[in-house]
Amino acid sequence: MTAQTTIAPPTTAAPRTRRAPSRLGAVWPPLAVFAVILAVWTAASALLGDQSFLLPAPHRIFTEGLLDPIVLPEILEALGQTVLVALIGLSIAIVLGVGWAVVMLQAKWAERSLYPYAVILQCIPILALVPLIGFWFGYGLPARVIVCVLISLFPLVSNTLFGLQSADRSQRELFQLQRAGRWTTLWKLQLPAALPAMFVGLRTSAGLSIVGAIVGDYFFRRGAPGLGSLMSTYTSRLLAPELYASVVVAALLGVAIFVGFGLLSRLVVGRWYDDATG
Repeated sequence: MTAQTTIAPPTTAAPRTRRAPSRLGAVWPPLAVFAVILAVWTAASALLGDQSFLLPAPHRIFTEGLLDPIVLPEILEALGQTVLVALIGLSIAIVLGVGWAVVMLQAKWAERSLYPYAVILQCIPILALVPLIGFWFGYGLPARVIVCVLISLFPLVSNTLFGLQSADRSQRELFQLQRAGRWTTLWKLQLPAALPAMFVGLRTSAGLSIVGAIVGDYFFRRGAPGLGSLMSTYTSRLLAPELYASVVVAALLGVAIFVGFGLLSRLVVGRWYDDATG
């Protein structure tokens, strides 16, 4: 008599669930890096000795810059002007970028004809265009807005076009079977499908709009001064703490706009897009 042996079926391990990082685990690494940067910065400023004005100690940026009763109102006023220019430029860039992408979506010959000019616009150094912009449009607010638009336009064009072209093929065929018009397909299928990519481009362009506004302020000083004009003034007067304070404010503004558009993206497309992509 032979004993029968039974082979147990292989057991599959349960899939591991990835734990979401705690708030403390997400916060302490950048704070630790920030502390290291401040320590190195303070040591380098102390080593410079008499030339410490080139790299003032971090506490001087607050005592002589951000907390100074004369400097702080100047920076806040310039910050408001820079935000105004950035928002106007970003709004114009959104309209132009989305419209440009929609036109290129309509036919391959339109994309082949227009997309190279978007790439050329991105590759041209903005400093090469500054004299021409000042010659054509003056040295006030319109010139600053134009610089802002030129710098922030390309990410919106490229990301919007990519998003519009990434609509599901089976859904496009379904719209064709239902004899939906071109604009109906655009409005009800392609634009909703393009929203995630559009918001990626919007976040990038929002940060670039701050850069464009500061660059425009730096070169076109007619009218209310922005952060760029203030930086130029502080540089010419060798006011290093005030200069670094204005740079810190500009960086915080860029971070705030980037985070703000990230939250807006989560509110608009986050829930349904995460569910659709699993």
